[in-house]
Amino acid sequence: MLNKIYVAVLHYPMLGKDGRIVTTAVANMDVHDIARSCRTYQIKRYYIVNNLPMQRQIVMRVLNYWKSGFGREYNPSRAEALKLVKLVPYYEDLIEEITEENDGVAPLKVFTSAKIRDNTISYEEMRELALKEKKPILLLFGTGQGMPNEILKTCELSLEPIRGKSDYNHLSVRSAVSITLDRIIGENIYQGGK
Repeated sequence: MLNKIYVAVLHYPMLGKDGRIVTTAVANMDVHDIARSCRTYQIKRYYIVNNLPMQRQIVMRVLNYWKSGFGREYNPSRAEALKLVKLVPYYEDLIEEITEENDGVAPLKVFTSAKIRDNTISYEEMRELALKEKKPILLLFGTGQGMPNEILKTCELSLEPIRGKSDYNHLSVRSAVSITLDRIIGENIYQGGK
């Protein structure tokens, strides 16, 4: 059942260029563009994980603008998509909330990566798993220079790179989310097709 898929974009903890743990900034476009992709592919919820109060305030301003008042009237479809967005400060909060929402069943955690790893599965395998898996599924997307090992170790699976054979593999997170959702869910999967 695909209505148990969650998407999370992590801004903390992330790796910086020097390899240290950092918090990356939330891009305004990522908030509503990823929400629209999630709504299009019937994702259960889109989480933004950021621990900085000022960054969280920026996200809340974007959400409040488009979900109420003039923004809602001007673009109701954006307001509908933004209903899926939930802001949490830490990765642990994300896992705890999804687990509670699913009667104590923790999500199957799948991280996206630009590298092949020991636990990497293909998009086709992920599609089959999504159709059969009873547990909620959490697709994790990183920012900055990627997710640190402390996050990767908590995940059961890694999804194959979008462009594994390219000499350049640095998509924006909003592009990566859209491509990934289309490869897993596609047009016909809700009708049981492949």
